Amino acid sequence: MLHQERHLDINARPNEIWAILRRFMHIDEFAPQVISVDALTAGSDGVGSQRRCHFANGTSLVEEVTDWQVDRGYTVRLSQMAMPLREAQAAIAITPLSDTCSRVIWSMDFRMKYGPLGWLMGQTLLKMMIGRVLAENLSALAVKVQTHPDAQARTA
Repeated sequence: MLHQERHLDINARPNEIWAILRRFMHIDEFAPQVISVDALTAGSDGVGSQRRCHFANGTSLVEEVTDWQVDRGYTVRLSQMAMPLREAQAAIAITPLSDTCSRVIWSMDFRMKYGPLGWLMGQTLLKMMIGRVLAENLSALAVKVQTHPDAQARTA
């Protein structure tokens, strides 16, 4: 499996970050490349929840929650992808650094199609592209957290 991750320290407590992330079906409210989300399951978000994310480039993929830790993050398995991936999973982890700051790590593990050629493409082009997307998502999450009512109440 190939691995890519990015992290960002955000001036917020884990529960303030989780207030955004726990709205699993609403990632399009901050992730820049996600233009809409279809909820594929009903009920409370958690293990087993599924969404289809539609991207600005016209592609989509399905994400299913495989691990859900309140105030700590979640892991999803990706499927029905347009990318040349055999399998993939992504994880978001929140770690408190102090009373007012947390580190958010967004990672992706993936296995490429097409044997050695796919592996090479994954090590070069895809890792670079995924790294950029993860960094953009983290930056947008930080902005969303800072403008969320919980954060505004904390700074008032």
